[in-house]
Amino acid sequence: MEPLSMLSPEMRQEAEALRKEWETDPRWKGVKRDYRPEDVVRLRPSVMVEHTLAKRGAEKLWRLLHERPYVHTFGAYTGAMAVQMVRAGLEAIYLSGWQVAADANLAWQTYPDQSLYPYNSVPQIVKRINNALMRADQIERSEGKVTRDWYVPIVADAEAGFGGALNVFELTKAMIEAGAAGIHYEDQLASEKKCGHLGGKVLVPTSQHIRTLQAARLAADVMGVPTVIIARTDAEAATLITSDIDERDRPFILPGERTPEGFYRFKNGIEAGIARALAYAPYADVIWMETSKPDLEEARKFAEAVKREFPDKLLAYNLSPSFNWKKFLDDETIAKFNRELGEMGYKFQFITLAGWHTLNYYTWELAKGYKARGMPAFVELQQKEFLAQAQGFTAVKHQREVGAGYFDEVVLALTQGEASTLALKGSTEEAQFNEPVH
Repeated sequence: MEPLSMLSPEMRQEAEALRKEWETDPRWKGVKRDYRPEDVVRLRPSVMVEHTLAKRGAEKLWRLLHERPYVHTFGAYTGAMAVQMVRAGLEAIYLSGWQVAADANLAWQTYPDQSLYPYNSVPQIVKRINNALMRADQIERSEGKVTRDWYVPIVADAEAGFGGALNVFELTKAMIEAGAAGIHYEDQLASEKKCGHLGGKVLVPTSQHIRTLQAARLAADVMGVPTVIIARTDAEAATLITSDIDERDRPFILPGERTPEGFYRFKNGIEAGIARALAYAPYADVIWMETSKPDLEEARKFAEAVKREFPDKLLAYNLSPSFNWKKFLDDETIAKFNRELGEMGYKFQFITLAGWHTLNYYTWELAKGYKARGMPAFVELQQKEFLAQAQGFTAVKHQREVGAGYFDEVVLALTQGEASTLALKGSTEEAQFNEPVH
């Protein structure tokens, strides 16, 4: 390590300003870094690039997590999904790696959630969603009235990092460049990564995941963005671990038992999840333990254990479609589930795969009806769209929704109103879809 005196005067000043920020800014209360401000300064470029959407989103997400009883959302993987979610009033977007693997990856393949897709797929979908939200904003501005803040925070799934600490460092940078506000990393072995609700999960040592979290934080610091770092543990259900090198893991490793691959058998459960959460807490902004079923008492036990040592630490909860909800809970408990989680400290709550289930079910429903009855099936859907306009739904006017009117405004600006080739003027949408909304 070079001493501070080896830095240029400008770099020393930048490092000292960063040190002061870490020591005094409430945003960094309870956040531990095992590297120095001068390390960050050395890794930065001479000309800092502004990552406005990521920075603004991270600041907004952090504020919402502290101002709201809880922030709840679900997984989107298309721009249109995200736009409708924001129009309906949700204040954040979750981007699930499972959904990207299944239907939105850059290999154009259908994959299970096993990190089989190209590592830059999620950053590209972050960018796609941000572009869609920006277009919605531009459309409203071109019409003279913006109804909401369209640029909601996106929390993105970075899985197990697709490799080691350097892969995590670069993936985090790619997420920030795309405009992600929050990123989560899980403590599985990247080369054997599985969905949290599949079998065969292999944990890495606690110390290795701390290095992952530090790599993510270092990348965000280098980029100058206060990215919300979420640490996920799969220790509640994982049955294997790569090594017994970390003494914190040894109470949960079954002695003398090895798999054909050389992995150690791991004694999973909530106690293992709590132990890992406590180890990760100083290095993360939010803690998430993946669970096997929706259980308020288990959630309370985990929350109390974390809050006992880290009272200000935020928690996240996956309201997973992998749970058969009615098998475990009655209607009354389901109705209060979000609220009670929020009271325990689970400030970020998300249905990981709701977008995928929504697309599949409602496409199937329309296809089945159209197969059996023809056009009445679609017309019934269209009538629901017309009725929903009174509640703020706008996508029934699909030409307007994707920006035909916005680009008409571009043409009008260029021709100063003398254009004869406008798209919406004379369209069927103008003629047939402009009846008053009641």
